[in-house]
Amino acid sequence: MSASPEPSSPDSIARNVGFSFAMGVTSAVFTAVLLFFLVRELGPEEYGVFVLAMSVGGLVTLPANLGISSATARFMAESRHDRAAVHGVVSDAFRLKLLVSGVFCLVLVIAAEPIANAYDTPELTWPIRILSLAVFGESMLQLYNQIFEAEGKIAINLRIVGAESAVETLSSIVLVLAGLGVSGAIAGRAGAYLFAAGFGLVLIVRTLGMRPKLTGRGHGNVRRIVGYGSALLIIDGAFTLFSKIDVLLIGAIIDIKAVGEFEAAMRLAAMTTYAGAAVAAGVAPRVARGKDGPNTAAFDSSLRRLMAVQGIFIAPFLIWAEPLTQLALGSGYAESADVLRAVTPFVFLLAISPVLARGVTYMGEARLRIPIAIGALLVNLAIDLALLSQIGIVAGAIGTDVAYTLYVAAHLWICKRLIGTQLRPLARTFAAVLLAIACMSAVLFAFGTGEVSLPLLIVGGALGLAVYVGALLATRELTLSDLAELRRRAATMLPSRPRRA
Repeated sequence: MSASPEPSSPDSIARNVGFSFAMGVTSAVFTAVLLFFLVRELGPEEYGVFVLAMSVGGLVTLPANLGISSATARFMAESRHDRAAVHGVVSDAFRLKLLVSGVFCLVLVIAAEPIANAYDTPELTWPIRILSLAVFGESMLQLYNQIFEAEGKIAINLRIVGAESAVETLSSIVLVLAGLGVSGAIAGRAGAYLFAAGFGLVLIVRTLGMRPKLTGRGHGNVRRIVGYGSALLIIDGAFTLFSKIDVLLIGAIIDIKAVGEFEAAMRLAAMTTYAGAAVAAGVAPRVARGKDGPNTAAFDSSLRRLMAVQGIFIAPFLIWAEPLTQLALGSGYAESADVLRAVTPFVFLLAISPVLARGVTYMGEARLRIPIAIGALLVNLAIDLALLSQIGIVAGAIGTDVAYTLYVAAHLWICKRLIGTQLRPLARTFAAVLLAIACMSAVLFAFGTGEVSLPLLIVGGALGLAVYVGALLATRELTLSDLAELRRRAATMLPSRPRRA
């Protein structure tokens, strides 16, 4: 392993947020294309099989990660000014990740048939086995993503994610059209993640000026990575179960078709997460305990601005749930509209939750998150078990809303205690955003709530957005100078052109 004498300077917060958002948008576009193709080409039942296989794979991705990725990022952020220490952390993490991921992916291959039999769905067997390759590649990409985030070089992640998303979308569509069905869709995913894992490793070597050691003695970081990662494993485990428990219980209590209807709506909701994830990638590392200290002002400001941005999605999901699901998913997903409408509180909280959660992790206090994550899981589980058989798949949305509200509130309290996050400004922003949502909802309601044509959706959406922004300007939650600053920061994210001599 070669060491560079000086650490490279991280990009600015604005630039990292911008590239992270671009990464999210890129992923969202390809994800949307693939989602709309799969839900229509496979139909609710086959899509339900696909979702179940992906949920099982998601559960294995958790132990395959073992909290290594986030723990690595924390120790890199704290040692950013010591290049030799950073290289040692990355090298030890890479070897550890290869070993752990390989073992758990092998376990998934062996367990595929018993899992399929447990759901009385034999056609799950091969999709799960193929998915083990995707789990391995995804696990490695999680490590790369966190390494570049800690380095403040999120522009590199954009290249990796863009390549993976394009390959997955194209190959999955081709294989499904070739008649391979669910197995083809998952094979496309597996090939894309393995390709991206190799591509990402090349970029790691080039960017850090090192080659991770696969043999010989380590650098003494394994114990502390595993130690901090163990707390993150519990948190990630609870949160992964939280995100998958609805699907798993719906499949067991109702049927496979209901799984497809529920998850299709949740996938639409998940497309609104990218702003929060982007800001978290740029801001959260800046509250790490290191030489520079926590940047509390940027942290608090990001929460307020994210609430204002995320509020844009709430009125369309509430008022236009039926036409949006009809347009995006087709006529076979009628129940998805009720889920999309019911899950709006969760959608709103998706903006600030990544910043809060990852901020606490970078502060070195991940263990404080353990009871919160477990508590949220148990609340969601209890509501699902009590209501699924009574009111159907909407119960999954209700359980998610209630549990996630408690999850976010608890993280907000931790941030207030650790770095002094101010609650009154957040409360004022929340009130202003609620008013703006109400105004936008009134506009959308005037265009109808059932069958609304695409041209009316476009016109109504544009008018509703204008009213939303106007309401924020009227309450002074948003100012003209804020809009000017947004344009200026967007310009700073672009690479500067070299001047001619």
